[in-house]
Amino acid sequence: MPGEIVLVVGARPNFMKIAPLHAELSRRGVKQLLLHTGQHYDENMSKVFFEDLGMPEPDIYLGIGSGSHAEQTAKVMVEFEKICIEHKPSMIVVVGDVNSTIACSMVAAKLWIPSAHVEAGLRSFDRKMPEEINRILTDTICDLLLTPSLDGNENLLKEGVEKHKIHFVGNIMIDSLMINLERARNCNIHSLLNIEKGKYGVVTLHRPSNVDNQEAFERIITALEVVGGNIPLVLPLHPRTKKQAENFGLSDRLKSIPNIIITEPAGYLDFVSLMASAKIVLTDSGGLQEETTTLSIPCVTLRENTERPITVTEGTNTIVGNDTDTIISTVLDILENGGKTGCIPDLWDGKTAVRISDILLSHIKNND
Repeated sequence: MPGEIVLVVGARPNFMKIAPLHAELSRRGVKQLLLHTGQHYDENMSKVFFEDLGMPEPDIYLGIGSGSHAEQTAKVMVEFEKICIEHKPSMIVVVGDVNSTIACSMVAAKLWIPSAHVEAGLRSFDRKMPEEINRILTDTICDLLLTPSLDGNENLLKEGVEKHKIHFVGNIMIDSLMINLERARNCNIHSLLNIEKGKYGVVTLHRPSNVDNQEAFERIITALEVVGGNIPLVLPLHPRTKKQAENFGLSDRLKSIPNIIITEPAGYLDFVSLMASAKIVLTDSGGLQEETTTLSIPCVTLRENTERPITVTEGTNTIVGNDTDTIISTVLDILENGGKTGCIPDLWDGKTAVRISDILLSHIKNND
C-alpha cells in the first residue's frame, strides 16, 4: 500500500506555497505528512503563518535551526533520511529554493523516492546567490519539475532536462493570495499603524547582498531617506536586517528615516493587507515581485537580477539594484507617473494546486 505524500516546508516563503496544495490534497482524501524542518522559526515568521494560512500544526518538526549553509543542509539530510526510512512515502514535495529544498531532494534521490519540485526552472543566472545553487541542483535530481511560468520550461530544456519531467502548472503563491485576499483586506493593520490605504509604500529587506554588506546597506538607507520625504514607508523588520543594522551601527539611522514605521515581522494576512493597499513596494524578496504583479502594484526590486523575469517583462516590476540614485529616480518617477501597468501571466489563476495534485497523483498511480 502506498505511503503518504510528504510536503516539506523550511522557511517562511514555503508556507504560502504548500498551504493551497495541502488543502487540495486534503480535499481529495490523500494521506499526507506535513514536515517542517525548522530552518526558520520564530513566532512571527513561522507559527503565525501556519495560523493565518489555515494550516494544521506540522506532523513532524525537525527543529534544525540556524547555522551555515553546510550545517543546515547536512542536519536536514540526516534527520529527513530517518523520516523517509520510517514512513516510506510515495512522494516527496519540495518548494522554492531554500536549504531544506535541496537537502530533502538529495535524500529522496538517494533513497529512490519520487520527488516533485514546485517552482522549478526559475533562474537568476547569478551563482553567487545560494538560492540559485539550490534551484539548479534540486531541478537536476527531482522527478517532477512543476514550473510557475514558461520561462522556467525554457530554462530547464536548455539545461538538458527531459521534456516529460517538466510541467507548466502556474504560480501556487497566487493560489494563497487569492484564497486569503478578502480576509487580509479586513485586517485592522492600517488603523493600528495609523496609515491611509493607497498613500504609503511598503519596504522589505533581508538579502545578504543588501544587509550583510555595510556599504550596500547604507546606499539603500540613503535612498530611503529621500523616498521617505515623499511618501510614508512601512518596514516590517526581518531578524537578519535588524541584527545587521545593529552590527553596523545603523539602527538609529534606520529609525530616523522620514515618515518610516518600523514593525516586527508581520503575519501573512497583515502583510498581504499592507501590500494590497500600498502605492508602491520596495523589496529584495522573490515572492513579492509576483504578488505585486498580480495586484497591479508597482514593485521596485532592490537586486541586480531576478529569477522571476516574467514580473519585469509582463508585470509591474522594475529591477534597480542597490544604487542610491537609481532607487530614488525610479521611485520618484513611479510616484509621479504611476509606474508600469503590466498584466497577469498565464496560469496565475488560483488553480495551480489543482493542477499539481492531478500530476502528483497520476505519477504515483503510474509508478505503483
